[in-house]
Amino acid sequence: MTARYAVLAAGGTGGHMFPAQALAEELLRRGWRVALASDGRGMRYAGGFPAEVERRELHAATTSRGGITAKLAAPVTLLRGAWQARQWMRTDRPDAVIGFGGYPAAPAMAAAIALGIPRIIHEQNGVLGRANRLFVRRAQILACGIGVPANAPDGVRTVEVGNPVRDAARGAMGRAYAAPGDGPVRLLVFGGSQGASVLSDMLPPALSFLPDTLRARIAVTQQAREPEIVMLRDNYDAADIEAVEAAPFFDDMPQRIAASHLVIARAGASTCAELAVIGRPSLLIPLPTATSDHQTANARWLEAAGASITVPQAGLTPEKLGGIIGDVLADHARLGRMATAAGEAGRPDAAKTLADLVVEVSG
Repeated sequence: MTARYAVLAAGGTGGHMFPAQALAEELLRRGWRVALASDGRGMRYAGGFPAEVERRELHAATTSRGGITAKLAAPVTLLRGAWQARQWMRTDRPDAVIGFGGYPAAPAMAAAIALGIPRIIHEQNGVLGRANRLFVRRAQILACGIGVPANAPDGVRTVEVGNPVRDAARGAMGRAYAAPGDGPVRLLVFGGSQGASVLSDMLPPALSFLPDTLRARIAVTQQAREPEIVMLRDNYDAADIEAVEAAPFFDDMPQRIAASHLVIARAGASTCAELAVIGRPSLLIPLPTATSDHQTANARWLEAAGASITVPQAGLTPEKLGGIIGDVLADHARLGRMATAAGEAGRPDAAKTLADLVVEVSG
C-alpha cells in the first residue's frame, strides 16, 4: 500500500517552522510520507526536521522587503516558485497541503489550489498573517493556534487545535516547577529564532537594579545575535552578573525552558506554546513591529491564563524592567501559580489534532 503524502508549506522563521516540524513528526509516526516546501531562507530553520522529511526548495520573495527593484521582482519570483511547485506536484501528487504562513509558503499553496489538492491553513497567532490571509478563503479548514483569529473571514471552517510543539518540547513536559531556593536563580532570555537586540541592550542594566543578595544568585542563559555577544558579556560584567551563558542559538531550548525559574522573551506563537506545554512562568515583551501586533495578542493569551506578564516595549526602561523582574522573583508563590497556569493552558496534543484534520481532508 502506497503511503499517504503531505506537503507542509512554511516560511522562514522558527514561528512557522516549529509547528510544521511538530506535524511532520506526528504524520511520520502515522506512516505518512512528508515533504517540506520553503525557500532557501526557510530551509535554514529546518535543521530540526526528521531526516525522513523531503526538502523542496522553491523560489519565493516578498514585496515588503528590499529596494524598489526587489519589490518589483517579487511577484515574478513567486510565479516561478508556483510553477516549480505545480510541476513537482503534478508528478508526485500530495494527498494534502498544509500551509503554516510566511511568504515562502505561497508557491506550494498556489500550486495546491491550481491542482485541486485539499488544503489546510494553520495560523499560529491570534491574527492571520499576510500569506495565510491570501489563501484562507480557498482552504478547506483554518486550524487555529490561539483562538479564532480576529481577522478570519466569514464562511471559513475554523477548528481550534492549538499550536503544535516539537517532540523535544513534549519531552520536557512533566518536570515539576520548583521556585528558587538558596541556590542559583536561573533566567532564560531569548528573542525567538531571529533574536532580539532590545533584550541584549535592556537585560544587563535591568538586572543591576536587583537587590544585591538576589543579583549575586542570578544565572543567565541568553540567546543573542553573534555580533552582540561580546558586548553582552561585558555589560553583564558591569552589572556584576557573573554566571552568564550566551550563544546565537541553543539546539536544546525546550530543556533550557524546563530548567529555568523565569523566562524573559518575545511573544512568538511557538514560544508561547512551548512555555505553556512545559509549564514555566514568563515575562513577555512583544515585538512592537509584528504584523497586526500579533505578538501582543499572543502574550495577552498567556497573561489571561495567569501564566505570564506582558511588558510592552514602548516606554520600557532598564529600571522599570528590573523592578518587574525583582518583584516576580521575590514572590515564590506567584511563580508557582504562574507555572501551574502555564501548564494548564498548554495543548500538548495539538499536533495529533491537526494530523487528524489532515487525514480528514485528504479523504
